[in-house]
Amino acid sequence: MSDDQTGGAGSGLSPLIWRPVADVLAAVVTLIAIGWAVSFQRVLELNLYPQQLFAAILGLTLVVSYLMLPAVRGAARVRVPWYDLALALIAFGAVGYVAVDYPRLVLLIFSRPIDIWLPGLVIVLLTLEALRRATGWALVIIIAVFILYALFGDALPGRLQGRAQDWQLLAGYMALDSNGMLGLPISVAATIVVAFILFGTLLGITGGSQFFTDAAMIAMGRFRGGSMKIAVVASGLFGSISGSAVANVVGTGVVTIPMIKRDGYPAHKAGAIEAVASTGGQLMPPVMGAAAFLMAEFLAVPYSDIVLAALVPAILYYVALFIQADLEAAKLGIRAVPKSDIPDGRMVARGVHFIASFVALIYLLFWAGYQPERAATWACLVLIATSLIVGYAGRRPSLRAIAGSLAKCGHGVTEIILISAASGIVIGVLNVTGLSFNLTYLLVQIGGGSAGLLLFLSALVCIILGMGLPTLGVYVLLAALVAPALVQVGIEPIGAHLYVLYFGMMSMITPPIALAAFAAASIARANSMATGWAAMQFGWSAYVIPVLFVLSPTLLLIGETPDIILAVVTAVIGVWLVSSALAGYFSGRLTVPMRLGFGISGLVSLIPAGAFTGAYLTDIVGVCGGIALMAIDIARNRAQRREARP
Repeated sequence: MSDDQTGGAGSGLSPLIWRPVADVLAAVVTLIAIGWAVSFQRVLELNLYPQQLFAAILGLTLVVSYLMLPAVRGAARVRVPWYDLALALIAFGAVGYVAVDYPRLVLLIFSRPIDIWLPGLVIVLLTLEALRRATGWALVIIIAVFILYALFGDALPGRLQGRAQDWQLLAGYMALDSNGMLGLPISVAATIVVAFILFGTLLGITGGSQFFTDAAMIAMGRFRGGSMKIAVVASGLFGSISGSAVANVVGTGVVTIPMIKRDGYPAHKAGAIEAVASTGGQLMPPVMGAAAFLMAEFLAVPYSDIVLAALVPAILYYVALFIQADLEAAKLGIRAVPKSDIPDGRMVARGVHFIASFVALIYLLFWAGYQPERAATWACLVLIATSLIVGYAGRRPSLRAIAGSLAKCGHGVTEIILISAASGIVIGVLNVTGLSFNLTYLLVQIGGGSAGLLLFLSALVCIILGMGLPTLGVYVLLAALVAPALVQVGIEPIGAHLYVLYFGMMSMITPPIALAAFAAASIARANSMATGWAAMQFGWSAYVIPVLFVLSPTLLLIGETPDIILAVVTAVIGVWLVSSALAGYFSGRLTVPMRLGFGISGLVSLIPAGAFTGAYLTDIVGVCGGIALMAIDIARNRAQRREARP
């Protein structure tokens, strides 16, 4: 029984009332964020603290959460019970009070008056409850542990001992200070992320998402295993602008997984391919599950630097998946997608105008030097204009649908804003207790000064902490707890942050808690653990490539041009060789010794020349050995085919 039904039939707020209210408030969240992105407050001559904007967005998001999300996750929401309505009003009042009176209140945090700590306590508790309803218990429990550490950290022994905080001071500090809930994570979510989610929403209602899926079918459908390649391309494109690996699996997997199964892939491999492709979207620029924007703020570097650094590793990730699944198709004898299922090229060509919005986005970001949120807003306007003029598949979006995208975007960012606000609590605890320094010192001490051991420990911590958490929550935790230890031993800061993001995201496809793989398994009707293990195989590169780019930043496009070109070329060859070894197929089925040879040659080729002194020799050995093995396999299979002819 849902929480909406516990009060008796007909009790609570009718959906005829609460649904329109929730939609309007969600649309207002989007409008406030877009207005701030284009500096509309200056036009109105409003002199506001950024934290007042963040508080307003958080308050509206909390109201939407308590109207939309039942207390029991997964229960049906029909009527809003009185207690959820009361929580929504309390949240609106508490956060609204902070937003309006922020300039005075922020000066009184350390005085601990009741008009600081009481609303602060209410905001913290209601945000955590809304977060539990949106994402489950995992992140809430982690944040609760951090709060307990802030209150009782002095009771711990050794290097983990912290400074205990007064609970009244802690409540006010977390809710009002710019190092707490109204700090860096929500500043990114409430401006940049909203603008990009709106862009993705508009792509959906204008037919842009369908255009890219159709284009992927035309480009890849005529090749062997075409359904799999469509899934890889479509999920990568969709995932690069979506905020969740699981949402990406569900959004594209309902189309791609049945298509892959129909072509002859085993169910668990169909689910695994979709899970890996969808998870990779969180590692592919431009959005990277919103982590790219936050990474730029943490590192105090331009957003374009993050995009360029993340580009080659993400491409290698998809190259590995693409090659491996293609070879699986060859091994299983899977043919191209039937011509009847491939869209008409002339119809798809009419959607080329969608590319204009991406051209505008890239130009404004990289050449015009616009802030990401401002560039995304202009890209939205270009997308709307071209869609209204040209349309797609004989349809143009209505003005009502475009207006409705504001509410859809507001609902879409609800979870991200809640995660961001709650993540601010983690950052606040790290600041006031000294835990960040202590944990960094402890990791470096355990690593014993060995970069290799520290990388292994850090990867393990990242996968464990990332289990069950959304992208943004994973990154905030790891950037604050693990990345500083890697930087401490001399690793490039961008490399350290991308390293923790990669291994944090790998928790999505790493059993025992592989949320993306399990979501794909449910759609594929396959065994969950089998899908998880297959996903690890298809996503193998994400466990290897981060180690390589921290050893040599040439894979992050940092260094001399000839070194970068050499590193990228040898990495592609290495990825091809290892993928062939894992698939057990190149020009034909590989014997066990050949698989070992391909795998060893590939791993040796992957090592960048700048990883250590004389590492260029490993590239020469690996590439030459790999080419020789390829030639041997091609010659062997040609000979076998000649012998088989009558």
